[in-house]
Amino acid sequence: MTVLIDQATSLRTLVRERRRAMVVAITSGKGGVGKSNIAVNLAIQLAGAGKNVVLLDADLGLANADVLCNIDLPYNLSHVIARKRELCDVLVKAPGGFELIGGASGLARMADLSDHDRQRLISALGELEERADLILIDTGAGISPNVLSFTRAADEVLVVTTPEPTAITDAYAVVKVISREQSQRRVSLLVNQVRSAAEAGVVHDRIAKVARHFLGVSVFDAVYVMMDDQVPAAVRRRTPFVIGSPNAPASKCIAQLAIRLQQGVAMNVANGGFFNRMGKWFRR
Repeated sequence: MTVLIDQATSLRTLVRERRRAMVVAITSGKGGVGKSNIAVNLAIQLAGAGKNVVLLDADLGLANADVLCNIDLPYNLSHVIARKRELCDVLVKAPGGFELIGGASGLARMADLSDHDRQRLISALGELEERADLILIDTGAGISPNVLSFTRAADEVLVVTTPEPTAITDAYAVVKVISREQSQRRVSLLVNQVRSAAEAGVVHDRIAKVARHFLGVSVFDAVYVMMDDQVPAAVRRRTPFVIGSPNAPASKCIAQLAIRLQQGVAMNVANGGFFNRMGKWFRR
């Protein structure tokens, strides 16, 4: 009987290890580059490929993934912290089949939480790794400690920029800070709202060469998303563009991004999981 119990325990442990979700933090140097739109549509594309996807809207001051999906969220993470709701009450099925966890502005004051509340949040979020294949984190823009906490704990950091000079400058600043503090993180660059593949290549090469020369790090190419009139139209309709216009140029780019993430990113399981790493960060 003891042997059977030990075998069952080992099997459960193995299943948990195999279910360890890959985590991608989607961030940017400045706002207005389409980061949240990329996150929502990527979640839909991955879910359509048969993956169990959870999108955590961690842009805690300006959370808007629910707006893009035309969802009225009755609860968000602030209710979990306040012990008014459990995580299962916060998870909402979104268009396209992924699950969404909405953020809240009050959550930005993470440092003011008690140790008990912090541990409650960590324990609740830890459940996601048992139910998801991929966890996408839509962080805030910039290099605040709140943003860096999520990039620090992810397997892959996807930095979104546009060809605009200020966006490029701020994107490099994000790469610089991440590489300085988090040298083991894989960082990729996605250039949004480009007019051609050549334009995207110029932007990526500019950032990648400077990062390689001055920081000694590689910035991988996460493809690009074309400028597409269907994108702002979808935002106005509050319908993700991969659903409303699946054959649009931007939608095809998101499909390529999903393939790149699934094929080119190796899971980093050595550090015990995303929310285990988050827990260590909170307790420091």
